[in-house]
Amino acid sequence: MKLSHVDEAGRARMVDVSEKPVTTRTARAEGRVWMSRDAFELVQAQAVAKGDVLTVAEVAGVLGAKRTGELIPLCHPLGLEHVVVEVHPTPEDPGVRVVATAKAVGRTGVEMEALTAVAVACLTVYDMVKALDRSMRIGDIYLLEKTGGTHGDWRRPDQAPDTIGGGTS
Repeated sequence: MKLSHVDEAGRARMVDVSEKPVTTRTARAEGRVWMSRDAFELVQAQAVAKGDVLTVAEVAGVLGAKRTGELIPLCHPLGLEHVVVEVHPTPEDPGVRVVATAKAVGRTGVEMEALTAVAVACLTVYDMVKALDRSMRIGDIYLLEKTGGTHGDWRRPDQAPDTIGGGTS
C-alpha cells in the first residue's frame, strides 16, 4: 500500500488534489473525556468556576475544525461549509462524549477537521475542569463515518446506521 503523503524518495509531501473532482464531503468523529463523579456533577450543574464547560467546548471544537490546516502540517486548508460539535454528558460513566460533524464542498475530505474538532473540544473540557480533577482521561477519538470523494462513503463497521450532517447523534 502506497502512502499518499510520502513521495517516491520517502519524503513527506502535501497531496496534489488538483485533479480530484469537487464533491460534497462530510465526516463525523467522536471522542470521550472521563472524570470523577464529583467533577462530573459540577459540570452537569454548570457550577465550574470557568463557566459553562459544555458550551465552551462546543465552540472550541468548531474553532479547532476551522484551524486544522494550520495545526496538521500536510492538511489542506479548507473552506468548511458547516461544522457542528455536540458535547453530551455521560452520567453512567462520568464524563462527556464529544461528536463533531464537518462538511465541505471541495477536492479533499474533512475527516481531519472532524477529528480535530473532537480533540480540541476534549482538551477544552480538560482545561476547564482540571482544577477539580487532574486525573481526567481523554481518549477513544476516532472517525465514525465519511461521505463523498473518490473513495466513496465509509462507516465504522461497529457503528449503527446514522444520519450524517449535523444533527443530534
